[in-house]
Amino acid sequence: MSIAEVYDMTVTRHPLVPPAPPRAPDNMTAFGRMRAIRHSPIESWGQRAYEDDIVQGRFFGRSSFILNTPDAIRHVLVDNYENYVRTRAGIRVLRPILGEGLLIAEGRAWKHQRRTLSPAFTPRAVTTLEPYMITATDETIAKLKTASNGPVDLREAMQRMTLEIAGRTMFSFGMDRHGAALRDFVMEYGETLARPHMLDLLLPLNWPSPQDFRRARFRKRWTAFVGQLMAERRAAGKDADAPARDLFDLMGAARDPETGAAFNDAQLGDEVATMILAGHETTATALFWALYLLALDPATQEQLAAEVRSVTASGALELERLKFTRAVIDETMRLYPPAFLIARAAAGPDTIAGRPVRTGDVILIAPWLLHRHEKLWRDPNAFVPQRFMTGTPPDRFAYLPFGVGARVCIGAHFALVEATLALAKLIGAFRVALADKEPVLPIGVVTTQPNRSPMFAITPR
Repeated sequence: MSIAEVYDMTVTRHPLVPPAPPRAPDNMTAFGRMRAIRHSPIESWGQRAYEDDIVQGRFFGRSSFILNTPDAIRHVLVDNYENYVRTRAGIRVLRPILGEGLLIAEGRAWKHQRRTLSPAFTPRAVTTLEPYMITATDETIAKLKTASNGPVDLREAMQRMTLEIAGRTMFSFGMDRHGAALRDFVMEYGETLARPHMLDLLLPLNWPSPQDFRRARFRKRWTAFVGQLMAERRAAGKDADAPARDLFDLMGAARDPETGAAFNDAQLGDEVATMILAGHETTATALFWALYLLALDPATQEQLAAEVRSVTASGALELERLKFTRAVIDETMRLYPPAFLIARAAAGPDTIAGRPVRTGDVILIAPWLLHRHEKLWRDPNAFVPQRFMTGTPPDRFAYLPFGVGARVCIGAHFALVEATLALAKLIGAFRVALADKEPVLPIGVVTTQPNRSPMFAITPR
């Protein structure tokens, strides 16, 4: 039976359509939209945004464009990407926690960082880090087995596990002593400082908003904490002739291939913060959503478990054979993209799809919308992993879980390897169900997060 026939059978079986937030009225006022954005930008988009190629509007005196066509997205993110820079609100929200790291940097600074870091994230380099991923996952499974008699918070478990993986792959040591403090920093920032206020959108960057003063105080504490982690790793040392054992070794030894420049301490600290935060939080959230979907869809969960059994029958887990598991991860990130919104401001005038763009206009490319757009996907709101097993990949400008173009996420391969291995091991070890029936809805706060942490019932297989 062909994969296409399997897809058709899945659709005929009424595939799972997970709960989603209500769509905004298309005639929502600017102030109503601002209130929605403060809670979750996902709730500010109306039906037109899921149907039209381009949605043009006005937002606080500027034109805004939501782009839903691959050609227009290619123009902004690839062909003329240097003309589109981060918005003021985006910089205000991200800079206090990521500093001037790769995710924030622009222009020459970004190019230097990208060239310098790239060797640390090649598939070959990631392969050397897989044992850290597997060991941390196995330890998590062992802990979960002791708690399997009662309800389990799998979101917290995934956060702890991916944080442990981040700590070990970055520093070669566990996060037992630092994990609670790091989680507190992440939760504090997400709950109090990551949501943009109106003044964040309106004021020039050199005019601090009231939130900016709170963010500055946070940054002082945060950079001191990252510095403490780096000092502890340096104190552990490394044999001069030994190969690199973790990302800190690789990043510390990295040199710009064109200039030979290395990172100074402040730059290295910002890169460490970026990699730990972007790495552990987005992967933890993706794994949570995958487990939630599989709990709602037992048939798909059993199909994944069967694949894991067949792959491990001959011994160790082989990543390249976990094709359905990877399809589940891909489909999860379609429905719940880690970065739900890419916002850019035009640095100069341009034309997009025949429409004039002025300096300062806002360009929105929302993977949340793009991945559920009715012109681009069959059954866009349904959970159908088989769509990623047809042999025909989706248009790379219609599926953007890690972005695209020059600024595609440098850790994409790392994240996919980690998520695929972890999900296979978890579903291979447990049958997962929800302990309550209340729906879990996504909200957009930097990443696509759940509005609550449901309790799960897990049963050892």
